[in-house]
Amino acid sequence: MAALLLISMSCTQKETNPLLKDFTTPHHTPPFDLIKTGDYIPAFDVSIEAAKKEIEQIASSAEAPDFQNTIVALDAAGEKLGRVSAVFFNLNSANTNDEMQKIAQEVSPKLTEFSNSIYMNPQLFERVKQVYENKANLNLNPEQTTLLEDTWKSFINGGANLEGEAKERFKAISMELSGLGLKFEENLLAETNDFELLVTDEKDLAGLPESVKEAAVAAAKEKGKEGWLFTLHAPSYGPFLKYADNRDLREKMYRAYNSRCNRANDRNNGEIIRQITALQLEKAKIMGYPTYADYALTNRMASSPAEVNTFLQQLLEASHSQALKEKKEVEEFARKNGFTGKLQRWDWAYYSNKLKQEKYALDDEMLKPYFKLENVQRGVFDLANTLYGLTFKEVNNIPKYHEDVQTFEVYDRDGSFLSVLYTDFFPRASKSGGAWMTEFLSQHVRDGKDVRPQVSLVMNFSKPTATKPSLLTFDEVTTLLHEFGHSLHGMLSRNTYNGTGGTNVYRDFVELPSQIMENWALEKEWLDKWAVHYETGEKIPQEYIEKIRKSANFLSGYLSDRQLSFGMVDMAWHTITAPVTDSIVDFERKAMQPTEIFPDVEGTCFSTAFGHIFGGGYAAGYYSYKWAEVLDADAFSVFKKNGIFDAATAEAFRKNILEKGGSEHPMTLYVRFRGQKPTVDALLERSGLK
Repeated sequence: MAALLLISMSCTQKETNPLLKDFTTPHHTPPFDLIKTGDYIPAFDVSIEAAKKEIEQIASSAEAPDFQNTIVALDAAGEKLGRVSAVFFNLNSANTNDEMQKIAQEVSPKLTEFSNSIYMNPQLFERVKQVYENKANLNLNPEQTTLLEDTWKSFINGGANLEGEAKERFKAISMELSGLGLKFEENLLAETNDFELLVTDEKDLAGLPESVKEAAVAAAKEKGKEGWLFTLHAPSYGPFLKYADNRDLREKMYRAYNSRCNRANDRNNGEIIRQITALQLEKAKIMGYPTYADYALTNRMASSPAEVNTFLQQLLEASHSQALKEKKEVEEFARKNGFTGKLQRWDWAYYSNKLKQEKYALDDEMLKPYFKLENVQRGVFDLANTLYGLTFKEVNNIPKYHEDVQTFEVYDRDGSFLSVLYTDFFPRASKSGGAWMTEFLSQHVRDGKDVRPQVSLVMNFSKPTATKPSLLTFDEVTTLLHEFGHSLHGMLSRNTYNGTGGTNVYRDFVELPSQIMENWALEKEWLDKWAVHYETGEKIPQEYIEKIRKSANFLSGYLSDRQLSFGMVDMAWHTITAPVTDSIVDFERKAMQPTEIFPDVEGTCFSTAFGHIFGGGYAAGYYSYKWAEVLDADAFSVFKKNGIFDAATAEAFRKNILEKGGSEHPMTLYVRFRGQKPTVDALLERSGLK
């Protein structure tokens, strides 16, 4: 009876649930206009059951296991579940609500249980093992070899060799971790949204540019309040710390932002961090590794914690003395301008920006009129056209999940369709902070057909106001370039399998395609093509471009130290050999101490808001940003040598990096493009640290 009821329910859902029906939209994109929140749980339940059946058919097949009926079949299994998951979890980050967050907590254990049921299926593992042990006789091409090896590693790292009590404990840990990561992110979003600074006395706005004040007025009106409203979202928080003369309010904003999820309330992430790191350590030990980092780094270019720490230390030795000099210079400048006392963290952006203005006569407010969002986007699209021949056509027939979203069809130089691209640029209470690229569908080949990807770019840029369009800072221009680089990695993919296409690469390689794009922001030839004043149409003055270039390494030591500090605290949390019982704050400060140049601030804690490693998949992997900086500086040196728009260099990067995804080992792909392995020299030279 129960089975008949389940079959009946499944049939009904497939007929009525838009997530379970074939998408009849353009390019088979998600029908966001039809999907209701109530559709998600039934869609997950039905698609999980369907995926389980597919897995069971592979495991119980009477045919002798081979690459096609086992490895390729596994790669293709559960595609409907993958689509449902992509829609739900992408929207849970970009356009969530309380109900969706509850659904996430309900379905995550189900998904983890399903994953465990694959990797711990002895019948299935035996088939994978037989194929793997026979790989020398299979005559596989490089992509097939990679898929086989990655599948084998996934089973091993997923606990396939475990037995008895260890196996059951591994399953339980995986279930717990799935919920804890979600809770960490939910707390962080709630804490970010919860804080408001309402200014009612205009004299407290001294120093703030008109554009920042106008945005604050609009934010206040949106909440039905009078005055100027500032929040912890980046377009509000960043300019306030940089420009506000009122030091007490700068301190208030700084403390609010840097104590998120470290307060005595039900959103404190401290205990969640203890639980996550203790469970990760236990999981690693079950698998035979001394630390979680040892376990995680089995699928990275850096092969061990020692290699990562040596790398971080090498860069720290190059940057820390420079950071101390920079701090001294800012302190002396502040004193010269009437500041007394000890320079604190909430003073840094304020005085360093004023020093930058004095040294280079350059400020974000000078540049923003030339960085209208629509123009920047056009410039980025044009760059992709120049380098790779891509064209972008905005369309309005593809369903959107929010009115802020724009949709584009992307075409290759020969006119063939490449990808759908969604852009979602503005902050809102339902969206997580930061910027990211994701996919609703990744590129792969199915039944001989090249299935093209559906890529999404999500940002948090300043909204247009009543009198001004969205005007970006220079840092936001580089952010858009960065995330767009990730999107190129997804859009240009030319692979056969789900597991090897697009951004399915080692974590410390995935940032190369994104970070290399940032280099063009400093190039006059690119800025000249599109950067015009949003009111007059005047091209960005050449003197401004020169100032951008000359100031490129301003605070390079400090900025390097800051990024290294994040990598060091990540590695500290993931190289523990026993659960942390002492203060979370003390643990973090000890890890960050080699990079510190400021006094500690009571009540603040970076780790409790470190979503990348406790909720975003970068555990034992945050060093990747610096690792990829080495790669991108080295790779861009080829463009600098041959010309930043050089067609042959761009084609080599496309063919060997962007199109290849994870089809071969990253270093193999990199050397094929570059002709040699990278060194840190290009990065140190670019940063002025050599």
